[in-house]
Amino acid sequence: MILKNLKENKAVKILTNIFVLILIPFIIWMLFFDDNSYLVHRKFNNEIEDLENTISFYKTKIKEDKATIKKLEDSLQLERFAREKYLMKKENEDIYIIEFDTIKK
Repeated sequence: MILKNLKENKAVKILTNIFVLILIPFIIWMLFFDDNSYLVHRKFNNEIEDLENTISFYKTKIKEDKATIKKLEDSLQLERFAREKYLMKKENEDIYIIEFDTIKK
C-alpha cells in the first residue's frame, strides 16, 4: 500500500523518469569531472582576468615611461633626472644626502 502511494507521488514519478535518471548524472559529470568542466572554465577565466589586469598595468607603465623619455630629451631635464635619481654630480661638487628620521621616540 505504501509503495503504491509512493509510485503515485508526482515528484517520484518525475525523478524515476528515464530521461531524468540519465540527465542528472550527465549534468554532474559535465559540471565537475569532465576536462571542460565548469570548475576548469572558472579557473581559466580567473587566469584571463589576472592577465588582462597585468596587461593594463604594463600599458600604463609604458605610457609613463614614454612620457619620461620624451621629457628627458631636453638636456636640462636629463641632468636633473640624473642628479635626483642616480645622485650624479659635476666635477668639484659635493652632494649631501639628508635623511629624516621618521621614527617617533
